[in-house]
Amino acid sequence: MTRRKARGWHGRLLAAALGVTALAAATSMWTATANPAEGQPSQAGVSVPDGKDRKVTKVAADIAHASEAGDQGVNITIDDGPDPNWTPQVLRLLKDNDAKATFCLVGPQAEAYPDLVKEIVADGHRLCNHTVSHDTAMDGKSEEYQSKQILDAERMIMKASGGVRSQYYRAPGGAFTPYSRQLAASHGMRPLGWNVDSRDFERPGADTMVATVKNEIANGPTVLFHDAGGERSQTVAALGEVLPWLKQEGYTFGFPVR
Repeated sequence: MTRRKARGWHGRLLAAALGVTALAAATSMWTATANPAEGQPSQAGVSVPDGKDRKVTKVAADIAHASEAGDQGVNITIDDGPDPNWTPQVLRLLKDNDAKATFCLVGPQAEAYPDLVKEIVADGHRLCNHTVSHDTAMDGKSEEYQSKQILDAERMIMKASGGVRSQYYRAPGGAFTPYSRQLAASHGMRPLGWNVDSRDFERPGADTMVATVKNEIANGPTVLFHDAGGERSQTVAALGEVLPWLKQEGYTFGFPVR
């Protein structure tokens, strides 16, 4: 996967989030305990913050790219939201095309717009944890920092969603580490990659995005778009063409494997 450059919006979000990077107390139910011998997170079950003492089933820690829908399945993934302007437009397009998607949510965005998170869930889409501050250099940071970024984001997302868990974890810019993958997997979040990057964050024009998807969909089923982090009218326009084209080509919309 290609590392994406940090953008101004995420730079401001990172600066705001750096003040919360201290590791939570060991007694907190959201602290990731590590095995001193191997540096791997504990496999113990995790209680959720809605008062229900449920346990998490650990999923695979390798990065997923395949689709549950099989060889003709396509996984539409939408990153960095939710956003009050662009997310409703994306949701409308998905509904109009009978398509499902995986929304990779940034913690503070989910916290700011809980009604949108609940709408995403109500429409049958899945949630993905995209950290607190979208730090594309977090693979060079401490395990404490990585833990805080992932687990604090999950707390924010679960609160916003009304207790619905993220089923995936996508590292910003693909900045995965063995530790972050194991940590996410031990909390029930399959690490999630991508095969086709629309590069919509560069705003190259809707036609260019559509051509990228058409040319690269043979690389694999997981397609990356964004509904926040900037002006996304080109993304909305591109999705308006890509979604019906995929259906015409015989693809079905699915979710990444877990």
